[in-house]
Amino acid sequence: MEISKEPKTKIDEISHSLSFSTSNAAGDSSWDKFPFFRHRSRQITRDTWLVSVFVLLQIVIFAVTMGINDCSRNSHGHCAGKILGRFSFQPLSENPMLGPSASTFEHMGGLYWKALVEKHEVWRILTSPWLHSGLFHLFINLGSLIFVGIYMEQQYGPLRIAVIYILSGVVGSLFAALFVRNVPSISSGAAFFGLIGAMLAELARNWNLYSSKISALVMIFTIFTVNFLIGFLPYIDNFANIGGFISGFLLGFVLLFAPQLREVAPPPHKAKLFEDDMRRSTRRLKEMFDRPILRIICLVVFCGILAGVLVAASWGINLNSHCKWCRYVDCIPTRKWSCSDMTASCEAMVSDAQLTLTCMANGRFRIFPFTNISQARTQDLCTLVCS
Repeated sequence: MEISKEPKTKIDEISHSLSFSTSNAAGDSSWDKFPFFRHRSRQITRDTWLVSVFVLLQIVIFAVTMGINDCSRNSHGHCAGKILGRFSFQPLSENPMLGPSASTFEHMGGLYWKALVEKHEVWRILTSPWLHSGLFHLFINLGSLIFVGIYMEQQYGPLRIAVIYILSGVVGSLFAALFVRNVPSISSGAAFFGLIGAMLAELARNWNLYSSKISALVMIFTIFTVNFLIGFLPYIDNFANIGGFISGFLLGFVLLFAPQLREVAPPPHKAKLFEDDMRRSTRRLKEMFDRPILRIICLVVFCGILAGVLVAASWGINLNSHCKWCRYVDCIPTRKWSCSDMTASCEAMVSDAQLTLTCMANGRFRIFPFTNISQARTQDLCTLVCS
């Protein structure tokens, strides 16, 4: 006895393919390691080579920076981690983040008022986002970058993430240039804060698709807070972090679009063609270029901010002169370091193979058991004495 098989209709094939794609999204085990950011829509997984390149590049740059710093020779052995030799760190009293000296930051392209305004070294806007204040800063920054960057790159691919990362770093550096002081600062956090802002924009854009909305918000807030608090430590520029976050948030609305699945009711005259579970709802793809007005507005605002900070930085505008409390957004004064914007000035005396530096501002002095040091290194020690 033969069993007749009814031919599948086109509606059956569509419903089967939609249910298959939805079940694949729910059972994608590769997203189990990101429980806070798991979508209810179809997931896209890609290789994360871009984040690996950024991480490796920043590690190499930090190693080169420490090699150029050469604490064992320039500081005559007064270093932390002496076993590392040439790559040892400056004393904790000088750099609590286990990193190089201020003069090395200036040499490697850190943001510095005199270099930007008087010498017009605009190339520092591009080099500052790749520097780190020390080993602690490097570990925290790269750890956060790996956690956030892998998720973002798997979701949206390397091209869009690279655009957000690089543009956020540049805009953050330009924003920091408006508040730059006479102490070298770095803006490596700006690019990462751009990814945080983009993730927040992506969460707001796809709010209904997240299975753990509160957990995602708490995670973003925690990562933001930890990295922002680190910005109060020496040489790290919090204004760059703020500028990078704003840039990433706007670019997130502009670039982080993707097809999404949503439920719609079937037409009444076709309801009988659907099975029982498809009669109540079906699924269709939203258009990729959705919400064009919001994206255009965010793009215009971003371009306006970029043009504004670029013009202001080129004119040498220093907002610290108009805002006396703004320096405390970037620095908290302690007994170990000062937030003063005054250039340290010291009187130097050499006797019995010893160097005595006396701060002209507060009368403090300190004796160092060496004399053969460079002028830049002498200025570093003078800043240490006056702080």
